[in-house]
Amino acid sequence: MRKILQILFFLATPIVSAQFSQVIEPSKKMSELNKYVGSVYLNKDYQKANVIDEKSRSYDARLKYNIYTDGLELKEGGQLREVIKSSTTYARIDNDYYYYCNFKNTRGVKKNGYYILVELNNNYRVYKKYSLKITDPQEMDPMTGSSVTGKIKLITTYYLENANEIQELPLNKKGILSAFSDKQSELKEYIKKEKIKLKKEEDLIRLVARYNALKNIDLNQPGSLLSNRVQNN
Repeated sequence: MRKILQILFFLATPIVSAQFSQVIEPSKKMSELNKYVGSVYLNKDYQKANVIDEKSRSYDARLKYNIYTDGLELKEGGQLREVIKSSTTYARIDNDYYYYCNFKNTRGVKKNGYYILVELNNNYRVYKKYSLKITDPQEMDPMTGSSVTGKIKLITTYYLENANEIQELPLNKKGILSAFSDKQSELKEYIKKEKIKLKKEEDLIRLVARYNALKNIDLNQPGSLLSNRVQNN
């Protein structure tokens, strides 16, 4: 797995973006989704970004993340392009690092896609991934004359990763204590004492760090946080 320091200290010079992107055409479904309430994009505007290839160089661009297609889009020469999805090509957008990862969950199911690195540790990494809940519009009811507009809702899911294996982190007290069942009593006390709110990213990271510290006390050495966890899909 790539190290964050490789990004921070990468001495890069601009190269032609075509080496890292390809021309795309919006699908019919994308055109339909543009009429829904909500957006398939994390941000509606293109943002300053840097695309990096581990084996080559980097270039500056203006990107926006399309959650529906799981793609990083840019416009160049009047063409809509998408950064090539590769485990060695990644992007920094507004201080968020987007990695295209070939993960699998604890049941061995592939979970490929763009993940945003949230926390880096010698024993584990925490990522978040965006997805969408799409509610299609309902046709007008001839009896009531009413209709339901299509809606798009953003979903954020957090994952704990070790050796390319990921485990979803529940964002509720019952779920997280079940996932970390071997330290349930200690974490329950920690959540109460520190007033942890699991839907706050920084608090979730603090809880994972606490669990890691408790595990290391037991083992007296670094180890995987995934080894004794409840398996989810």
